[in-house]
Amino acid sequence: MELLGQRWMLRVISELEPGPLGFLELRRRMGNCSSSMLSVRMQRLQEAGVVVKRTDKSYELSTAGGELGVALKPLWQWSERWGARLEQADSPPLG
Repeated sequence: MELLGQRWMLRVISELEPGPLGFLELRRRMGNCSSSMLSVRMQRLQEAGVVVKRTDKSYELSTAGGELGVALKPLWQWSERWGARLEQADSPPLG
């Protein structure tokens, strides 16, 4: 779980969940994550067995990474629904 708590890790998994992406496309989708940071994160995710590098040099989730993506999907959906409100300091409590 410590690995997943590092910045950009969950975003990488989210971006790869629909299917494989090349590094440049993944980098484009990651917004302000630098290429060097993304490279480090991809290496760590590969070492952990969450991401695999394909022969065409694209990246995809491993079987374990795919299962993780499925497990995280409800969290991403919750974040889409409530995340913006949580970021507003003056918002009333949820519910």
